[in-house]
Amino acid sequence: MALINKIREKTGVAVGVIAVGLLVFIVGGDLLAPGSSQDDRVVGEIAGNEIPLEVYQNQIEELKINFRNNYGRFPSETETNSLRQQAWDLLVIKETFKTEYEALGIKVSDEELIDMVQGKNISPQIQASFTDPQTGVFDKDRLVQFLAQMSQMPPQQQAQWTSFEASLIPARERLKFDYLVQGANYVTTEEAKRQYEGETEVAEAKYLYVPFYTVGDSLVPVKDSELKSYLSAHSKQYQTEAYRAVKYVTFPIVPSASDSAAFFTEINEIKDEFKAVAEDAEYAAANTDVNGQSFGTFSIDQLPRMLQANAGNLSEGDVRGPYAEGGFYTLYKVSKISEEGTKSAKASHILIRAEDSSDEAKAKAKKEANSILRKIKGGADFEEMAKENSADPSASRGGDLGWFSEGRMVEPFEKAVFGMNKAGLYGAVVETQFGYHIIKVTEPVTTKAFSVATIQREMIASDETRDKIFRDADMLATNAGDVNEMEALAKENNYRVQTAARLGANDRRLGSIADARAVISWAFRDAAIGEVSEAQDAGENYVVAALTSVVEEGTSPLSAVKAEVTDKVKKEKKAEIIKEKLSGATLDEMAKNYGDDAKVYEASDLKIASNILPSVGYAPEAVGTIFGLEKGEISKAVVTDNGILVIQLVAKTTAPEIANYKTYADQLKANLNNRVSFNISESLKEAANVVDERYKYY
Repeated sequence: MALINKIREKTGVAVGVIAVGLLVFIVGGDLLAPGSSQDDRVVGEIAGNEIPLEVYQNQIEELKINFRNNYGRFPSETETNSLRQQAWDLLVIKETFKTEYEALGIKVSDEELIDMVQGKNISPQIQASFTDPQTGVFDKDRLVQFLAQMSQMPPQQQAQWTSFEASLIPARERLKFDYLVQGANYVTTEEAKRQYEGETEVAEAKYLYVPFYTVGDSLVPVKDSELKSYLSAHSKQYQTEAYRAVKYVTFPIVPSASDSAAFFTEINEIKDEFKAVAEDAEYAAANTDVNGQSFGTFSIDQLPRMLQANAGNLSEGDVRGPYAEGGFYTLYKVSKISEEGTKSAKASHILIRAEDSSDEAKAKAKKEANSILRKIKGGADFEEMAKENSADPSASRGGDLGWFSEGRMVEPFEKAVFGMNKAGLYGAVVETQFGYHIIKVTEPVTTKAFSVATIQREMIASDETRDKIFRDADMLATNAGDVNEMEALAKENNYRVQTAARLGANDRRLGSIADARAVISWAFRDAAIGEVSEAQDAGENYVVAALTSVVEEGTSPLSAVKAEVTDKVKKEKKAEIIKEKLSGATLDEMAKNYGDDAKVYEASDLKIASNILPSVGYAPEAVGTIFGLEKGEISKAVVTDNGILVIQLVAKTTAPEIANYKTYADQLKANLNNRVSFNISESLKEAANVVDERYKYY
């Protein structure tokens, strides 16, 4: 079986700012023009404007180019998925703000753009690209020189610069818009006064509390009609995006026994060749499945784990492995051993900590450490003494710290270890900021460096195995007429049926399967309830799915929120039962008349902003009620999330009048200004009635 080199990008998604990336690329190299397709299909609607597929694709291509410029490579599939979402978000922002800019007359003049590029107020994006990396200082002369040479550059780069300049305009328009709205923010003296009082006033209260759980559920039966009425009355609280639910069976694409046998035959052939070749680095690079990690030179403390464990018996030309590591099988070849590494040593220790920083505690800890040291010198086993006495996490390993290089440990400890020229027990207790150490050097100081060539191969399923797995999946898909038949056939064949209850239109993950986009697209685009899909390719799995429910955007169906709504309705009914049983002139009388389930509590130092009552929990309604009462006044029953309260104000310390509330006004205004940008975006997006139909194409 011929193994295929499969290089998978597993880096995190990292996407730079478009303008910066484009500028850096113009200054430093050529740009590949993004492709575009002539297509009048529509991927969605924003603020009443249809978004053609071509426009969306062009936005994606622009982000891909920016990514390539920033990172010197094309984005992986995972990163491309993130770029698609970012492209859509940028289009939403652009379309939602366009009308606002036009209505307010917000625009950026040619003179303003020149000032942003080369005047007194140069854009931070440009400054970042013309900043000396050594000094961190913006080099305007370099910028001027670049602009002076612009007319001599190829037409493509000139066009790219024009595009970059244009990209500065939307950011400046948004800045103007935010400043305009911030300028309209205003805080009245009364608002500032309320803020001051809320932070300063303190109340003491007594309250009767009856939790809802004290009323049994059997006393509050609930009908579906009541649930529907509650959901209708509170529909705004139960809004949802469109989603789908599916049941599915996965068929993992894993190597067969014959694949494994062929793999080990091949990797052992590679091992034999690896031993014989002279060009270790070149051979490893040509035969590994992981780019960029095939050759390196390491001090002993930096060696791969499997080699470090055998460092004492490594020699030049040794080939070790294959080792199973992280889904790959790895071969290592020691190409060269030199004395050019950093100083490294291997040691174990026992740490005795003082109970506190007092001289008495330190003396006691030191005495204990010396006692242990004497026992070890007398023949006690170091590892057992470490397990029994050490306060360091290494105790479970017998005190073993492994290999470490100079500079890794605190100075007194390091001085003791690197001062020994042979393995053995250090003769005295060593004091550091962490406590007292008994040290055993297990491998003395070495400066050895190892040049290592690495081959990593992933064992994958052969084409024959993939075909067989696909046939099994296809057989299930073909023979299952609906979801019930799929479940029956799965049970008959010992396949596990899994459920995904809330799949969004643009999701990619299905349970543990990272890239199941084909299944989710099918569920939104083609499937009917109960229908079974074809066998879908989902990376390292084939998937057969059945659509079990469809929820469109709007109010959630009762079936989806029934448990939550039932709980709410039951609490409403329990609240009425509790209220009817409450009687008496005082809280103590009410508690006595109600029974053991009613308790009276007291709380002091309450502030209106706390929203928390001791023994009750989150109860903003109750806290607000407290500050609205007069001294001695008893409230009506207050319904909270957890139960019923009746409250009496014991005392309230009011905030004294102050001459000026400006500090509180400034605080409120700053909070308003900080929220402006986000709140505006969310409000405009909500008003834009965004319709996202990208799932039809991606």
